[in-house]
Amino acid sequence: MTTMKSVRTGEQNKIDVVEVERPAPGPKDALLRIRACGICGTDTAFLHMGGMPSRGHAGGETVAIPLGHEPAGEIVEVGAEVAGLKVGDRVVVNPQAAPSGIIGCGGAHGGMTEYLLIEDCVVGRSVALFPDTVPFDVASLNEPMAVARHCVNRSEAKPGDKVVIFGAGPIGLGAAIWLKLRGVEHVVVADLIPERLKTALAVGADAVINSAAEDITARLTELHGQAANALGQPRAGTDIYIDAAGAPAVFNATVAAAKWGAKLVMVAVQKKSDAIDLGGMLRSELTLIASQGYPTEIFEVTAELVEHHERFAKLISHRVPFSEAERAFELALTPGAAEKVVVTFDDQP
Repeated sequence: MTTMKSVRTGEQNKIDVVEVERPAPGPKDALLRIRACGICGTDTAFLHMGGMPSRGHAGGETVAIPLGHEPAGEIVEVGAEVAGLKVGDRVVVNPQAAPSGIIGCGGAHGGMTEYLLIEDCVVGRSVALFPDTVPFDVASLNEPMAVARHCVNRSEAKPGDKVVIFGAGPIGLGAAIWLKLRGVEHVVVADLIPERLKTALAVGADAVINSAAEDITARLTELHGQAANALGQPRAGTDIYIDAAGAPAVFNATVAAAKWGAKLVMVAVQKKSDAIDLGGMLRSELTLIASQGYPTEIFEVTAELVEHHERFAKLISHRVPFSEAERAFELALTPGAAEKVVVTFDDQP
């Protein structure tokens, strides 16, 4: 039996690197040698829980799952019935297309592994090709950038709009890039960490706000002009608010600043809170828009990611070899220690 190394959830806040059987593709499948895989907030959420909640069991029981849903790699085997794909092709993956369950999110397979089986492989549905001009680590951003793109699509931002993004993690920064590539006039990024704000400016944000030290409403009014809510009370002229942070304070800051007819797009995983000012929403006729995943965007982003790969590369703060996977996940689990960690497989045989 040929084996390979794969990362699974271990004890709470720990991973296990295990030896598993290397999959053998059938006639409709392809085998991908992983070259890079990003670590996402969803991965760390599973680690905090010690796995995935077990169906049909009470008391918070969990089961171990393979991790990694942001892989990029090269094809090493192709089933006889797979069209448009050959050995050596470089591809990114749609984790939601796997018939055995979402890759790295409870499905049978995870992308944080040496080899990944692409079941029922169809180019354009399961995988998308990218050229060798793009490094594998940058290509692995395809999945989170699809999340960011869906958020921007949901916002329906127009060139003349003024936008603020709360949270300068990969999704927030990705949204900033997509907004500027879309031609949006003015994009502000707010965060608590100065290093992340520097990255926001480096990828094209027009201005930043340190929300730990600055009055958000006053700063947005300075940047976007003054407007009013439905009662004529002074508010910032910001058209669209994007929550890529997931903290209750973001919602409250938005309601306090929102003008009549503003939009709030939620893309971050939300923490449960009862502190929602519905009256404030009413006074601004604030439209609340939820953005979940990437219904159509997973490969919509690939060509532009390739075209602007040097810009997207700035989102990666740490590149860690697979042989040091435990260190990579420790970085991702430590608040403020890393912006985006990508595990690379160049050190694997």
